[in-house]
Amino acid sequence: MSYEALARRWRPRKFEDMLGQEHVLRALTNALDQDRLHHAYLFTGTRGVGKTTIARIFAKSLNCESGISSTPCGECSACKQVDEGRFLDLIEVDAASRTGVDDTRELLDNVAYAPGSGRYKVYLIDEVHMFSKSSFNALLKTLEEPPPHVKFLLATTDPQKLPVTVLSRCLQFNLKQLPDQLLKPYLGKLLDAEKVTYDDAAVAHIAQAADGSVRDSLSLLDQAIAYGQGKVEAAEVEAMLGRFSPSRLYDLLDALAQGKGDLIFEHVESLAEYVPDYSYVLGEILVVLHQIALLQAVDKAPAGDIHDEKRLREFAKNIPPQDVQLWYQIGLLGRRDMPFAPSHRQALEMTLIRMLAFKPVGVTGQPQIAPAAAAARAPVASPVASAAAQPAVNTTPAPPAPQPKEQAAKRKASVPQDPAPQQAAPEAAAPEPETPPLPPADLAWKPEDWPEIVAALPVSGMPLQLARNCVLASAQGDKVHLMLDPEYDTLAAPRWKDRLREKMSVYAQGQIELKVEVPKELSAGTPAVVEKQAENDKLQSARNAIADDPVVQEICEKFGGTVSTGSIKPVDPEADSGNT
Repeated sequence: MSYEALARRWRPRKFEDMLGQEHVLRALTNALDQDRLHHAYLFTGTRGVGKTTIARIFAKSLNCESGISSTPCGECSACKQVDEGRFLDLIEVDAASRTGVDDTRELLDNVAYAPGSGRYKVYLIDEVHMFSKSSFNALLKTLEEPPPHVKFLLATTDPQKLPVTVLSRCLQFNLKQLPDQLLKPYLGKLLDAEKVTYDDAAVAHIAQAADGSVRDSLSLLDQAIAYGQGKVEAAEVEAMLGRFSPSRLYDLLDALAQGKGDLIFEHVESLAEYVPDYSYVLGEILVVLHQIALLQAVDKAPAGDIHDEKRLREFAKNIPPQDVQLWYQIGLLGRRDMPFAPSHRQALEMTLIRMLAFKPVGVTGQPQIAPAAAAARAPVASPVASAAAQPAVNTTPAPPAPQPKEQAAKRKASVPQDPAPQQAAPEAAAPEPETPPLPPADLAWKPEDWPEIVAALPVSGMPLQLARNCVLASAQGDKVHLMLDPEYDTLAAPRWKDRLREKMSVYAQGQIELKVEVPKELSAGTPAVVEKQAENDKLQSARNAIADDPVVQEICEKFGGTVSTGSIKPVDPEADSGNT
């Protein structure tokens, strides 16, 4: 028999086998046991949290031969057929592959007919948000007044795309992502039942990587078992997920606490060997700082985490709480600004430099810093520093450069006059002012300039495709109005529009307000259409040139041949001149 994936083999067959989602299960079990059944239910939530699983158990509860209840027997023919996916009165529909109105009408044509063998005819429509507007219109009347023998169970990951007219006709249940504290013991019990040896840290890594999805956690577990040749060990899982041992974070944080800048960057270099996601690295640093802060505030470490409580308690004892709070705030700002840095590694390094360079105001007792680290502690411009911190430098400052008289007098007054030269207090250099935000743009772009502007924008990926498939309606002052080709309306997602707006602001050297509208049709060609038309013109020109060539015509006439146009490609003049 072929291997069956863990996500399928361990799919719950009863409500009591479900992990989490008690707020949904309680409402459904009470409705079944008290025979208070609605005609349409909508289950929402992210991938892998149990939407279709709950719907199938609900269908089984409705059609169990022992009667309607929240505890189907699992032994009758109806229960077995539902579990095996062959129950004729459970009609499962993938809306993503049946979006047309004709598909929906064909589906609903059979609603009026009585169930073949069950008590209810159940329509389970997955990813229902993928239905077209016409399909929703076809569904609405039946959804509002279905025959008494029909129940609708709808599931979606994106309920915002459903018309309010559909939402108002359903009982809606939102399934939540599951926390690591629930996933970790669940995966441990499953591995015990599968007789697979494992490390707690490895299971914690998988639970964290699953991001609240039971199905994703089981898929990762399948992958980890295969990767580790039947064992699930921390080192193997870290390598599989592209992560690293928490001990490396502890070493980095220890170097930061001691003010050893040179050692910090040695640890960053060693992390680079894993080619990590540096946003994830900074996020893990924030997780560790959060747990240290909890220990300092309430002497309690979160349960179910992958970190070493003993090391965390050592940090909580030795690092001042003010430093932990400031580092956390610097880390948050560094992670927020990471997309704007030339590279994510550089952003991580600059964040660590800021953590190294600044101390909360009024805090003394700074650890001694190695000479290499002292150089790294030179004043660094930072939003955090200007608001809540000042540079902490433990070396004797160099003589100040010539300044205006007023500034020089202020600097002199800020330096304590100590009679013992060898005990002179360090000079506190004022942080540089914040970089001001970009002013509003002052644009006067013309629609015919749009292709040239798109070619010069510092953007790639989906935001670039959004720009290439738009025409410029207007651009005056700081307001830009784009019209998107309706064939590509999915490109108008908020995240792509925001990213395009950011890059257009950089290009325009001023903040802009971007409006993207999807009309019924465009009156002008987008840069993508113009470029495609130019390519087609070049290709047609090349084909004409071959067909009109006297030598080619003579060969075709002499040997009865024809020109294979599919092999003709236009010549790039620049590349051709370079070859000659």
